[in-house]
Amino acid sequence: MSDFLRTDRLVVLFVPGDRPERFGKALAAGADAVIVDLEDAVATEAKAQARAAIAAHWPAEGRLLLRVNGSGTPFLADDLALARTLRLAGIVLPKAEQAQDVAAVEAAVPGVPVIPLIESGLGLANARAIAAAPGVARLAFGSIDYCADLGSAHTREALLMARSELVLASRLAGRAGPIDGVTTAVADAALAQDDAAYAAMLGFAGKLCIHPSQIAPVMAGFAPSADEIAWARRILDAMAQGGGAVKVDGAMVDAPVRLRAESILRRSAT
Repeated sequence: MSDFLRTDRLVVLFVPGDRPERFGKALAAGADAVIVDLEDAVATEAKAQARAAIAAHWPAEGRLLLRVNGSGTPFLADDLALARTLRLAGIVLPKAEQAQDVAAVEAAVPGVPVIPLIESGLGLANARAIAAAPGVARLAFGSIDYCADLGSAHTREALLMARSELVLASRLAGRAGPIDGVTTAVADAALAQDDAAYAAMLGFAGKLCIHPSQIAPVMAGFAPSADEIAWARRILDAMAQGGGAVKVDGAMVDAPVRLRAESILRRSAT
């Protein structure tokens, strides 16, 4: 599996599969990876055209993922046939609801890791089994579709339980933190950054972007603050000198605090 799919921060930009002129621009925009989308961004009548465009214009280099159509749709078999011909870093499976959905995709394109998108109540209920399925790189959250499925508001309060469950499911399966859903307000950089910082606070380790202008603010949202970095360095310096539990800034710290400090410094280096 590609190491970058397991990093502490994975910021990913969508590009429509039927817009091949944008593939190179998306790769140059600065995201950690690019998802070429065959699902929501492509109209039903344009699916075949999009597959042909991808086959003809797939970039030779770059961290590229392919979002196929969901299990049970009439498009998935052709999408997976295309995937077998491409140089892929991973496959994004939308509306994942069962571990066997992931297993079927992994079997169809062996050796290519899968990122299941949890976008429904059933998907969330099975998130722990899905996260543990062989071939899974990490989970991602399709928050807008999830809210549509449940009839809930798309607010932080309404989505807190779902987000927390995805973080827990990922941890139990030994996966990297999940990737959070999109911020739809593409012109609001401050909101994109704040959404990313909120997701990071909950334990998410990445975010989906729908416009290149969101990449920089999202990365800033996942980056630790200067105060956090300074704190982490004080912790590690003190523990390097004192061994076990030591006192830093008036508080006793031990191994779990050291792990958090190490995580902050890893995030600062991305």
